[in-house]
Amino acid sequence: MIKIENPILKGFNPDPSICRVGDDYYIATSTFEWFPGVQIHHSKDLKNWKLVSRPLNRLSQLNMIGNPDSGGIWAPCLTYCDNKFWLIYTDVKMLDGIWKDAHNYLVTCDTIDGEWSEPIYLNSKGFDPSLFHDDDGRKYLMNMVWYHRTNNHPFYGIMLQEYSTEENKLIGKAKTIFKGTDIKLVEAPHIYKKDGYYYLVVAEGGTQYEHAITVARSKDLWGEYEVHPNNPMLTSYNNPKNPLQKAGHGSFVQAQNGQWYVTHLVGRPLTERGYCPLGRETAIQEMVWNEGDWPYIKDGNEPKLTIEVEGMEEIPQTTNVVEYDDFDNEELNIHFQTLRVPLDESVMTLKERPGYLRLYGKSSLNSRFVQSLVARRWQNFKFTAQTGLEFEPDTFQQTAGLVCYYNTENWMYLNICYDEVAEKRVIDFIQCDNMKFTQPYVNEKIYVDNNIKQIHFKVDVDYSEMKFAYSFDKENWTYLDIVLEADKLSDDYVVEHGNPGFFTGAFVGMCCQDMTGNSINADFDYFMYKEL
Repeated sequence: MIKIENPILKGFNPDPSICRVGDDYYIATSTFEWFPGVQIHHSKDLKNWKLVSRPLNRLSQLNMIGNPDSGGIWAPCLTYCDNKFWLIYTDVKMLDGIWKDAHNYLVTCDTIDGEWSEPIYLNSKGFDPSLFHDDDGRKYLMNMVWYHRTNNHPFYGIMLQEYSTEENKLIGKAKTIFKGTDIKLVEAPHIYKKDGYYYLVVAEGGTQYEHAITVARSKDLWGEYEVHPNNPMLTSYNNPKNPLQKAGHGSFVQAQNGQWYVTHLVGRPLTERGYCPLGRETAIQEMVWNEGDWPYIKDGNEPKLTIEVEGMEEIPQTTNVVEYDDFDNEELNIHFQTLRVPLDESVMTLKERPGYLRLYGKSSLNSRFVQSLVARRWQNFKFTAQTGLEFEPDTFQQTAGLVCYYNTENWMYLNICYDEVAEKRVIDFIQCDNMKFTQPYVNEKIYVDNNIKQIHFKVDVDYSEMKFAYSFDKENWTYLDIVLEADKLSDDYVVEHGNPGFFTGAFVGMCCQDMTGNSINADFDYFMYKEL
């Protein structure tokens, strides 16, 4: 027996799509505006997971330049058939207004960590696409349909259309097969075939606390679909005290022992129905099938913190999470990401100065274009992160340092810049809170002596509190005399203040800006992230 603690993928891993290939399990999750696109984790036992692939790693597959916050990759679907992996994904280009500019694509690969194919364009009718492989060899695309006219709910229903592998395109007529239930906001479709029934699994209720998984079924793929008699199959909505909130957006898998499981997203608020700074994460629950051939969550329709897996052996994996990265490799650790596009050697390099990550200053932290920023997810409520950098600005328009980042309109940034009056480097702090800026040390300068080469920054996060500090010797630290609200870097805070970009999670990382256009470089000696 294996005891599994939820969530299984901590920190900003939403919209899980799970598939099994022999004894191997894979989960693909959304990455939104972060590049490379899509995270794929691997496990042998449903408990121990390792990040093994980011398949959309070329501009020809994914170019998100200018994409809005929380645009980009929505709800990938990972399947395995015909001796290869199939990955369906959406690139969302527009969130505001009555339209959603959402383009759906397909890529394939023989191995999970290989070079994935160039994308095949499918449609732009809506988001959350999914591919179903029927047992007669035919394949079908599903996605929710977006309705932009004002006389109907914008979530129009779930569309089905056949996909031709010979022609590499959708064929035949598309049909809306399911309009959803009274919960509304129907999206995230997956179909599973079992004992003569087609089971349609969808998400409803939106992505916040009303979120849920709904199931419907039909003997005919094209419908009509009858709704689960005890809908919703899974939700946290009725119990605000459950530590796993926002339960919804799920996918099914059958284990080697015949047992079924559902992976789904959750959020862990710091207070009851409060803010979730770790974003939406991935959890797993055991399913059972009743005599009427309907799926149920074992022991009720709420998510559980702990489940037990019978008939399987625990198989740990060696981790590729690096607590202290001294940048001795020529490639970034897989847990780092950039924003919207890959950073070529004109922006980021590990080769120019071996043992250092060199970032050339580009646009501001408010930019939706090329930012010189490298970061990793928050995955713990209590952690410390630290870096050391060498940076010689000669104007106040050049900055580099350590940032805690949610999106272009919400971040906290400890940096080195230049004071043109004193002609010295200074340590500065900037907070961007829904595009309202605070610089508490703009008049109280923290000067850096000219003989100091390397400066160290760190941030300590303790649930809802965040503190920044600096050091000139890596041992004696001076904390800024401000305590920040860490939970402001969350979906919940952002949506509460009317911002439409609220689907990601908090990151911490290194960045460099040069608003003169001269691309001055900052050299980062190391990066450390440690759970406390």
